[in-house]
Amino acid sequence: MDVKLILLYLAPLFLLFIGAEMWYLHRHGERFPTARYQWRDLLANATLALMHQGGDLLAALLITHIYDAVWGWRLLDIPLTFWSVLLLFLLQDLCYWLFHFASHHVRWLWASHVVHHSSEHLNLSTAFRQSLMYPVSGMWLFWLPMILLGFPPEAVVATVLLSLAFQFFVHTQVIGRLGWLEWVLNTPSHHRVHHASNPGYIDRNFAGVLIIWDRLFGTFVEEDPATPCRYGITKPIHSFNPITLTFHEWRDMLREARPLPWRERLGVLFGPPLPRQHDSVPGKAIFREP
Repeated sequence: MDVKLILLYLAPLFLLFIGAEMWYLHRHGERFPTARYQWRDLLANATLALMHQGGDLLAALLITHIYDAVWGWRLLDIPLTFWSVLLLFLLQDLCYWLFHFASHHVRWLWASHVVHHSSEHLNLSTAFRQSLMYPVSGMWLFWLPMILLGFPPEAVVATVLLSLAFQFFVHTQVIGRLGWLEWVLNTPSHHRVHHASNPGYIDRNFAGVLIIWDRLFGTFVEEDPATPCRYGITKPIHSFNPITLTFHEWRDMLREARPLPWRERLGVLFGPPLPRQHDSVPGKAIFREP
């Protein structure tokens, strides 16, 4: 099996769950007004997913060579055993947390990640709302340490993709809290907080599979029933055009950087996203998810 195609192999399962959620919301949607499916939003999500997958497969032609080159400089030869795979899972989850945290604090990365947060709805199809530009912004760089350490590139890529597959299931409002699992796993409740633009929720809960990193690093916030999540970015894009959704922040960022001296230009590209006034939180970044 080509590990790069794991998400495509799982697509029928994802579509089955989306269909089930659509059916449930058709019957109970009044309880979840920002979860109900809208066709323009759904079509935008599906188109962005196809663009993202196509871009990733094309970029893989180059990134595979880079990973193989780094593998040639590996520090160790780590065989794939139960314990080493467990270690790989933990390291990948930590690297994902670092990538996700950086994607909210470095504008170059946010320019890609903002696509995922641009919808004012949250349902399973929102997981499909991904950016064509992740290879350009450098998501793949965050997995290099594991390859350099000595984990085979194919195993690293498979672990990353399986983590992303898990994260599909946390993009829902119809699942409540999950008891003791809330202490360990990234759950729908935790991820709703991450996707909310409420002042107390912004830039929180960056978890991939395990919520323990947010608890350890002080970025965890629990969902508060008294503060319903409000979804979308703090500077709404108001578009369902996949091209606009993909490139609007790249356009704004490069337009701001172009007339500046080099040092200030680098600050625009690799500094934090532009501060925006949001409710009562002056200076909060444009990140719309917590």
